Amino acid sequence: MNTCTKRATDCSQCPQPCQSDTIQLRHYPQRTHFPAEKQSSNLMLFILQGNMLINSEEYPGTILHPEQAVLQAIGSKVELLAISDVDCIELRFNDIPSFCQQNFRDAIDFSAAPITYTPLPFNRKLQLLISDLAEYLADPTPPCHVYLEMKCKELIYVMSNYYPPHLISNFFYPIISYTESFQYFVMQNFAKVRTTEEFAHLGGYKTSTFRRLFRNLYGMPVYVWILNKRRESILNDLLNTDDRIGIISQRYGFDKLPHFSHFCKDSFGDTPRNLRKRAAAGETIEIICRDREGNRQSNDESDEEA
Repeated sequence: MNTCTKRATDCSQCPQPCQSDTIQLRHYPQRTHFPAEKQSSNLMLFILQGNMLINSEEYPGTILHPEQAVLQAIGSKVELLAISDVDCIELRFNDIPSFCQQNFRDAIDFSAAPITYTPLPFNRKLQLLISDLAEYLADPTPPCHVYLEMKCKELIYVMSNYYPPHLISNFFYPIISYTESFQYFVMQNFAKVRTTEEFAHLGGYKTSTFRRLFRNLYGMPVYVWILNKRRESILNDLLNTDDRIGIISQRYGFDKLPHFSHFCKDSFGDTPRNLRKRAAAGETIEIICRDREGNRQSNDESDEEA
């Protein structure tokens, strides 16, 4: 029987860009400490050897043992301390790397917040897969990112197919809860800010983390979304209230009426006064979604005032 002990292909010569930082094998010496900070991506942590203390909203003061896994969502605040020398695999991602989305959705759609969170123990299937990944990642030969992407999808497949539904729904619930809490924060505060930096600072996020979390949830840059919401609110106030145009202009931060009138022409196709007349005559007024250059919405991020 032939046994292959070394990869024949040198992946460093692959023309495709390497994305191996998505999943990594880590070694943390005893007393390695990561202060509490908000995660810039979703994090799955699989403990191979040693014990690690995790402190977060879901896992306050919890000791992780070998063959246990936890998930912390993007935006969650996590502190880690290696109680002993620790070997682990870290998987960081923005979107769930699954090739069976329906199966995954079935596993979490009816999930509810668990009374307490407990680390997910490795079952036989997960143990074999994690061992295989650890051996591959320990190879000094540069990894193949295409292969790792497939293994990440296999990982989610195993977790969503070979565990009882209640265990896997509890494991993935942090993603749902943080998405909901972030969305609530956005809806409560978007009218108070004018820039992406202000918005991020208000929520205690790094700007880059806030942008990534926002785009994952809403599918567009922060400033585009704020502009659209601002337009919706202004149009509603013009057409559905008796407030004076000057009052509405001041409410949304316009220091001069000509500036407000220009904004309305660009956003709705006419001046505030004419918009009210047209609406009173039964015409439907719609928003013209444009960027600052007068084009259709752009997907490019911007730090300018919204």
